[in-house]
Amino acid sequence: MAGSYDREAAQERLLSETHTVVRKVQSAWSNFLDFLGRDNVLEVAVGLMIATSFTGVVNSLVSDLLLPPISLLPFMSHKNLPEKFFVLRKGLHGDNGYNTVEQAREDGAVTMNYGVFLDKAMTFLSLGLVLYAIAQTYAFFSHDSIIKHTVRCPYCRKYVSEKARRCMNCTSWLDGREDLETTALPNTAE
Repeated sequence: MAGSYDREAAQERLLSETHTVVRKVQSAWSNFLDFLGRDNVLEVAVGLMIATSFTGVVNSLVSDLLLPPISLLPFMSHKNLPEKFFVLRKGLHGDNGYNTVEQAREDGAVTMNYGVFLDKAMTFLSLGLVLYAIAQTYAFFSHDSIIKHTVRCPYCRKYVSEKARRCMNCTSWLDGREDLETTALPNTAE
């Protein structure tokens, strides 16, 4: 009898634990679907997709249109900018020099690829300038700036919008009301 009781108790516990796990999984799935269905998640996803394609366009602008004329400057010689490099240590067969970074790498040479860095730095700056131009164009047509200017709250030292009349962090008035002496007691100094 004791063996059958233990088996029944174990089956009951297993069934109870199974129901608990199923409820937790259903709750997690429901929460996940609620999370995905929120407006801001969809906005962020669309924004990331647009940003990725926009980055590809700016990379092409820099690599295909801006850098080739820069590489024609006299101090840049005749190579494309991403192919510029210094040989820090020659490889096994490096006495004759290397034409490309790949040749140097295959020979075991140690190189400083400054052209790749300049290419990426120019891409970064160009992306920043293009985004700034888009923000300014938007502000011109909509009369609402994307770039929000902030100031520090004199009381809590957190950044708040320069247009704010009250700090959203410490709820202090930013127009000087907090500095005025206010009291409920009558003034007896007169």
